[in-house]
Amino acid sequence: MTTDSTAGSAAATTGEPSAFPTELPTEHFDYIVIGAGSSGCVITRRLIDAGKSVCLIEAGGDETNPNIDHLNNLGLIWHSAQDWDYYTVPQPGAMNRRIHLPRGKVLGGSNALNAVIWVRGDAWDYEQWVDSGCPGWSWDEVSPVFRAIENYDGEVTETRGAEGPLDVRIDYERNPLQEDMVVAGEQAGLSYNPDYNSGSVEGISRIQLNVREGKRLNTWRAYLKPRLGDGNLTVLTSTHARRLLIDETKQVTGVEVDLRGRTGELTADEVILTSGALASPELLLRSGVGPAEELRAVEVEPIHDLPGVGKNLQDHWLSPVIFSTGETEVPMGEVAPAEVHLFWKSRPELPVPDTQPLFFSVPMYAQDSAPQVQSGPGPGGAFTLQGGLVRPESRGEVTLSGPNPQDAIIINPNVLSAQADVDALVASVRQCRQIGRTEALAPWQPTEIYPGPEVADEDLEDYVRGSVVTYHHQVGTCRMGQDESAVVDPTSFKVRGLEGLRIADASIMPLVPTGNTNAPTIMIAERAAAVLVGSAPEGITAPEE
Repeated sequence: MTTDSTAGSAAATTGEPSAFPTELPTEHFDYIVIGAGSSGCVITRRLIDAGKSVCLIEAGGDETNPNIDHLNNLGLIWHSAQDWDYYTVPQPGAMNRRIHLPRGKVLGGSNALNAVIWVRGDAWDYEQWVDSGCPGWSWDEVSPVFRAIENYDGEVTETRGAEGPLDVRIDYERNPLQEDMVVAGEQAGLSYNPDYNSGSVEGISRIQLNVREGKRLNTWRAYLKPRLGDGNLTVLTSTHARRLLIDETKQVTGVEVDLRGRTGELTADEVILTSGALASPELLLRSGVGPAEELRAVEVEPIHDLPGVGKNLQDHWLSPVIFSTGETEVPMGEVAPAEVHLFWKSRPELPVPDTQPLFFSVPMYAQDSAPQVQSGPGPGGAFTLQGGLVRPESRGEVTLSGPNPQDAIIINPNVLSAQADVDALVASVRQCRQIGRTEALAPWQPTEIYPGPEVADEDLEDYVRGSVVTYHHQVGTCRMGQDESAVVDPTSFKVRGLEGLRIADASIMPLVPTGNTNAPTIMIAERAAAVLVGSAPEGITAPEE
């Protein structure tokens, strides 16, 4: 192993791309943070504010792609240089299709290519976290953290915040089609929920977005980019974390990295893993931390037998219903392609909604659908009502295919392997068809083109299996808890059985929340930072037993 750099301090000195060092620093840091996404940027900001020296590692580059700004272009970022471009293995529950999982490979992480929809989840979700072995994570304990993060422009009640670093906007210019979709949902029997972030998500709602002046606002932009130039901050881009450095006492001392094709080592008092539900377990497994027998099977020498690493993979799933509008022109949203969603119980006896349809002003065909789409929109365009499953019973895993960094990870979410998941997604698609046929949307002259009128409601299962795609919400692969299969301690964020290593990202969620996962990930980051520095902004509390 060689270290190619003999450079001194690599601290960023300006806000320009040239601020990112091209040589490995030689100094020892207080903290190394791996992954500059939603969580990593928050934790890094809080650490440097506390006077700690931090090296933030990001495998991708700077946010130079102009499509990152504009939510209407988010699909153009998929398969780009800013996308890890993951695919699942063939999924038997999805007609053996390989499903694309876009993940951000850029400063800002997946928050640079998602739809910036701000959803805390339902209060019930966090009670389930507590029941699963995570004391300190109840709704009453996490909701003040959400409030402290938010700069909300809607009605500020005791549950909402208006002074936080992250803009949450509901008062943006609205698309008339999307406004009609709200009424359509009510005509289909749904109640209007004016604030789904109050602790109860049920009903149809106008979406709250993380935007500033109509453009994407992620935690890189809101928290960390303004602090480029701080002397205690080093940001390394195009830097892949290859392996954790673990000594014979099971102390993590740093990380082996590849910086633009050159291998070297970085050392720190502690390493914080914030790479997400796919990459965080991958780095652990490549470092010999995980199920020992599985590691040996791919020629990785186990250092620490931790059976839960890579297990418990959960995601949300979508299946689209697309309507052509004939000669009627579909307007593009000024800010976002999706402005309306709803939460609904596919079975009335459920404690909370298990579906979250999402409505787009553009056609959102399922990638690699089976069978292939035969018809397209007319001259006026099309809109999409996406059926959505958000409380899946199916569980999957992330594993290695081999011992080398270039050996791809194996992602197997076991999508729709539980019949209850199929039934819920079918019910959601059926509901979207109903909403599309309401009087409120009649002026748009909608004609269903996908799945199409030839597919009866009672025959939707094959359609759903052939069209299901990710909702971009992978979680759970390094779950926190107190049982033998848990990976992370729920109060300290430490990896069980190791010193000097903590994880604070979506991978530690024991159960996927009811709704988009970006807001809970940021909440996790703020709580982890409070543990690390022993203090936090007003309203942000660390988990306590």
